[in-house]
Amino acid sequence: MSRIGKKPIHVPAGITASVDGQAIKVKGPKGELSFVADDEVHLKLEDNVVHVTPRDQTKEARSKWGMSRSMIENIIEGVKSGFEKKLEINGVGYRAAMQGKNVQLSLGFSHDVVYHVPEGITVAVPKPTEILVSGIDKQKVGQVAAEIREYRGPEPYKGKGVKYANERIVRKEGKKK
Repeated sequence: MSRIGKKPIHVPAGITASVDGQAIKVKGPKGELSFVADDEVHLKLEDNVVHVTPRDQTKEARSKWGMSRSMIENIIEGVKSGFEKKLEINGVGYRAAMQGKNVQLSLGFSHDVVYHVPEGITVAVPKPTEILVSGIDKQKVGQVAAEIREYRGPEPYKGKGVKYANERIVRKEGKKK
């Protein structure tokens, strides 16, 4: 039995949710998001509480049960307060700057990397070595942060590259004579 799936999801005040068959629409101060649940689970909204239950006890239905509940909780959290990922840039000459709506990254290549920010995501560069990615869709925020990090991930010897703010780099010892 899913420990996550059986918890009810409370819809806070100021947020409206509506269930229409397998689709749920959530509207809040930050925006509007929707999620279409798989046919293996059943959604029910009563008294500002969303209940997710599996249609039967097959392995497939139970595996989608907890995932559907987590997705609904994430869209409620997103329209209420949003999500944010913080990236740090380490290395001599490595920096970031905003170029209109795009992010220009100097990461030690022969040319600057220009990252085009997708719709619905806000990227800010408060310092040349810090990037803040924020938005209401948790998946999109994580994907954009991962794509920026992918250009020059942190290396284990000197720790140079783009890393998440809370990421711990396992350092290696260099060559010995």
